[in-house]
Order: sequence, then structure tokens, then C-alpha cells
Amino acid sequence: MSVIKISKDNFSKEVLNSDKPVLLDFYADWCGPCQMVGPIVAEIAQERDDIKVGKINVDEEPELTAEFQVMSIPMLVVIKDGKLVNKVVGFRPKADIEALL
Repeated sequence: MSVIKISKDNFSKEVLNSDKPVLLDFYADWCGPCQMVGPIVAEIAQERDDIKVGKINVDEEPELTAEFQVMSIPMLVVIKDGKLVNKVVGFRPKADIEALL
């Protein structure tokens, strides 16, 4: 499955009402560590059919950024059954990201 661009318009449908766990990557184009995490997140999305992966640009989605209290990026969040179950901030290797799921 490919990475889905998440916005406030599709958040409920793609994240809250998802029948699969959702890995969300809060990022910005100008963020160096975000550029390092991005390809890892995309790789996980391609390899795993049991989860959904979304990216949220903090500059374009201030409402979602505030709702999740994003203070630093990259921030990875796991949502299961509409509830936040895991959250980490900063660069993480692939194994650590997969362990969140």
C-alpha cells in the first residue's frame, strides 16, 4: 500500500474510521530528520498490508498539528481503533518504527 497524504478533510475516513492500525508521520519539507524518516515510512507502507500509513505536513495542516500537540518533528504516531496508542519524536531506525506497530 502506498503512503496516503492526510489532511483535516480525510482524517476521519482514513485514520479514525480505519479498520487497520494507522502509522502517521508528522513532517515538514524543510526538516532534515524528516527527510531521513520519510523513505523508511514509505518502505514500511510498501511492505505491510496489515497497516495504513499516512503523512501529515505540519505546515499545511495546523489543526491536526495542534490536535496532536506536535512540538518537534518528525513525530510518528500509531492510531488503533481511533485511539492514539504510540508516539515517538525524532529519527528512528526502521526496526524501532516497526516495533511501534
